[in-house]
Amino acid sequence: MLEHTRSGSTSEINPSMLTSLEWRLIGPFRGGRVVAVAGDPENDLVFYQGASAGGVWKTTSAGMYWQNVSDGFFKTSAVGAIAVANSDPNVIYVGTGESCVRTDSSHGDGVYKSTDAGKTWQNMGLKETRHIARIRIHPQNPQVVFVAALGNPYGPNPERGVYRSIDGGKSWKLVLHKSDKAGAIDLTMDPNNPRILFAAIFETLSSPWNTSSGGPDSGLYKTTDGGETWVDISDNAGLPTGIKGRMAVAVSPPKPGRIWAQIEAEDGGIFRSDDGGSSWQKLTGRKDLWMRAHYYTHFFADTQDPDTCYILSVQAYRSTDGGSSFSTFATPHGDNHDLWIDPRNSQRMIEGNDGGATITLNGGETWSTIYNQPTASFFHLDTDNEFPYKVYGTQMDNSAICVPSQHNSGAIPWKECFQVGSAESGHIAVRPDNPDIVYAGAIGSAPGGGGTLLRYDRHADQTRIITVWPEDEHGTPGGDLKYRFQFHFPTILSPHDANTLYVAANVVFKSQDEGTSWETISPDLTRNDLTHITEQPGGPITTASSPMSNNTGSVVSFVESPHEPGVYWAGSDDGLIHLSMDKGTSWSNVTPSEMKEGTIIRNIEISLHNPATAYVAATRYKLLDRKPFLYKTHDFGATWTLITNGLPEDDFTRVIREDPNHEGLLYVGTETGVYVSFNDGSSWQSLHLNLPVVPVYDMVIKNNDLIAATHGRSFWILDDLTLLHQLMDSPVGSGVSVFKPRPTYRIGAPLRSPGPGLAGINYHRASGDVIAYHSVQKSNGESIRSYLDAGTNPPAGVVITYYLEDAPEGSLVLNFNNSSGDLIRSFSNTFPSSTPVSANKGINQFIWDMKHQGPVSIRKDLGLNMMDPAVAVSASVPPGMYEVQLVVGDITVSQSFEILKDPRVSASQEDFEAQTQLLLDIRDKISETNIAINRLADVRNQAQEWGRLSQNLPGTESITTALASLNDKLSVVELQLVRVLGKNPQKFPPTGLNNKLASLTSVVASADWAPTKQSYDVLVYLSAKVDEQLELLKDIIDKDVVEFQNLLGQTGVPPIIS
Repeated sequence: MLEHTRSGSTSEINPSMLTSLEWRLIGPFRGGRVVAVAGDPENDLVFYQGASAGGVWKTTSAGMYWQNVSDGFFKTSAVGAIAVANSDPNVIYVGTGESCVRTDSSHGDGVYKSTDAGKTWQNMGLKETRHIARIRIHPQNPQVVFVAALGNPYGPNPERGVYRSIDGGKSWKLVLHKSDKAGAIDLTMDPNNPRILFAAIFETLSSPWNTSSGGPDSGLYKTTDGGETWVDISDNAGLPTGIKGRMAVAVSPPKPGRIWAQIEAEDGGIFRSDDGGSSWQKLTGRKDLWMRAHYYTHFFADTQDPDTCYILSVQAYRSTDGGSSFSTFATPHGDNHDLWIDPRNSQRMIEGNDGGATITLNGGETWSTIYNQPTASFFHLDTDNEFPYKVYGTQMDNSAICVPSQHNSGAIPWKECFQVGSAESGHIAVRPDNPDIVYAGAIGSAPGGGGTLLRYDRHADQTRIITVWPEDEHGTPGGDLKYRFQFHFPTILSPHDANTLYVAANVVFKSQDEGTSWETISPDLTRNDLTHITEQPGGPITTASSPMSNNTGSVVSFVESPHEPGVYWAGSDDGLIHLSMDKGTSWSNVTPSEMKEGTIIRNIEISLHNPATAYVAATRYKLLDRKPFLYKTHDFGATWTLITNGLPEDDFTRVIREDPNHEGLLYVGTETGVYVSFNDGSSWQSLHLNLPVVPVYDMVIKNNDLIAATHGRSFWILDDLTLLHQLMDSPVGSGVSVFKPRPTYRIGAPLRSPGPGLAGINYHRASGDVIAYHSVQKSNGESIRSYLDAGTNPPAGVVITYYLEDAPEGSLVLNFNNSSGDLIRSFSNTFPSSTPVSANKGINQFIWDMKHQGPVSIRKDLGLNMMDPAVAVSASVPPGMYEVQLVVGDITVSQSFEILKDPRVSASQEDFEAQTQLLLDIRDKISETNIAINRLADVRNQAQEWGRLSQNLPGTESITTALASLNDKLSVVELQLVRVLGKNPQKFPPTGLNNKLASLTSVVASADWAPTKQSYDVLVYLSAKVDEQLELLKDIIDKDVVEFQNLLGQTGVPPIIS
């Protein structure tokens, strides 16, 4: 039985109440697949890359740093083509949707155009082309542009072929169309005569169980009139006969009439024509140059040398003899896809591969790093139980990796991330009792046969292959496999016993000895449809070496109930859900009655609040059904409800999670972002916030944080879900309210270094790391750091969120009190603070740094010629209970909260309290010193002013003498208290007592620890020195100043106010 709830409860939270929430990128800064690159033909330092599902990125430093330029404009994230106009580099066209189709390829929504070098973008249409392979721009007229559209790879699509626009993309004409199952995969334009173009048409069809490459509609075409008419040259003399597959074509700019073609065919290889395509010569049939032809087949002509050309495949190849022979050359990562060569300087190139984008300025001798691009594509994630917790994931085209959720360097640098085995494809599971042990699926990235499974031991730095059936089955048809492991097969640790490990193929396996042995605990839990699994994937020309990436008839989601051992749920990639209540002895088919065959069960989530409740996320987009599919059951699958109300009709769903601390609070990851439901799925609303448009493949809730494994933009964390809990429990109606802050850890080193930076790129140095950032000012005036090559830490303090029905006319005050009600510190919107206090209508946020007020400052208006004074470290409050009061007019509301100690430190509560008290004692002594300095400077300034006014009065000489004596005595004290520069700024005076005291605060606050005895001793010593000088100052004011006043009084000059 299936109940539909596309309409129903509308219990939602006003989106404006969520605006204080913010996703943060933690990394890794390790690039993902890039199939589209381009360079600025005029500025040697400017290049662009298009991530396979991560948007468009720009560098103005030849690859030293990258910044995304498509966020906020693009509605999809996959980029298939980029072109920069040669005649005007401000004009850029981007085709969306990846054309190198794989199991994880994401679609696009047409063409985007920028006329200001990527600052802003506009969608120019062709949305239903879905996957665009190439864009070519007229070299003299950027209004004339051609688009090679592959089209939807999952079924017939009339929007396939070559499009042309002569008005800058305002309108398009389909100028080359073969059929609804064959699209344009490559396009090249003769720069010497842009009316000549060559296009490669590719017949291909993908499904959950196969990707075909080639057919009768594949062909090679030429136009000599700017696309008005096209000639099929596929069978011209010298080209292979019969069915063709994917092809690449390139025109030689320095030699008119020379064209290369790379052709997938039975007699395929590399071909060249020197007469404009009329006749061809086969240069080589080397198989390694066109292996996995449906995925690679990329050919490029050098822009200056007619005999130099390039092929990109698993490796990168170069020929210097016109294509007769090729040799490999190194790039920073394998699996190469796109190459842009500067038309004016062929030594300058940008290359895209499965590890990111990389730039050379010396013809490939050296390349820029790919470890500065947060475009990693993750399939699944897990976390450990360390503090701070770490995030683990399997990155496509790379390895499994671990990323800290925060770091004491002030950011999360790349060097703190580490590989945890070579797994790229499957689930990942970290032992809860030992984070050094990680299990992960590694099909395609490690040896070991079918469902390659790895056990990584970080302590030993060894990877053990524990595959269920370690027989090498490459090239084996799916029907002949012993077990059908899907590319993303489940790898799950029991929530009840860390020694129990589960994996699944078409059956489920269990190991209780870390993979040394396995037992089967289920029958085949799939439809076992032999029409989809008997053949080897690929065809009709080439076949896939491994069937795993296209396997169907496999279990792809598995979970053991957290409530009871031996209660298992399993979901297949062909539309079945099974349940076992008896440790796998028997299984029941509990599939929703209306679930169609071929539906991929992306994940099954068991509620922590009700053992009978389960949620399912599923997809059918590879069967041309883009709708979201979410289901829930409250009776162990006896009945199901479709829960998709509020989700866009074409935003298919990849993962669903329930909040472990709040029943009915659900989160869903889709192809474009994240949604939330506050009513158990009856309705959904966006939780995208500042998260970029990107596929979200997996999510985990850890310590009230929501962690997203994106497939194209690395890991992101939404900190502190307790605001959602409170909004769900007690929706804000009117008036003034403050939400209860969550318990906050006091971290000794700063998590996020405050303070503004300079214009342009700044550098943050901490703990041996050099991290680049831009200084960004938020709307409330706060300056934050936007890191270019490191992840972002959580807020460094207690997050206070409060609601105002209306903006107050007067002041708003935030008071922070200790558990006894004693005031620690106040902040207000009406007096300046290093942390601005907002008082806007609606939701507001303030971050308290858990510190006491600092010392009294030396007044800047007194004109003291000081060296930069040392900054005293303000005392952090010790762990304990605290209260925040929000005062607006005559309304006061409050909430209590707890500050926790860093569990990594051994300091006792007494140690913390002693540290805080000593810092406060030092602060008070600095205040006393600075007050005296202010008084001293003020007295001197007045004396000098009255001395100037009395210059023409009787007795001037005596006043001048007395003033000089007074200044000398004040200077003696001043030089002891504060570091004042003399006439020669290169002669540094000794450190003043106030600086000595300020420096001592850094010693005391250097770690979460009791103060050293010597710190107490130095404070006593310095305090005595200060007291001695204060006594001298008192004597000067009581005697010398009084005498000077009396002298002034004799001349009628007003007295000094001291």
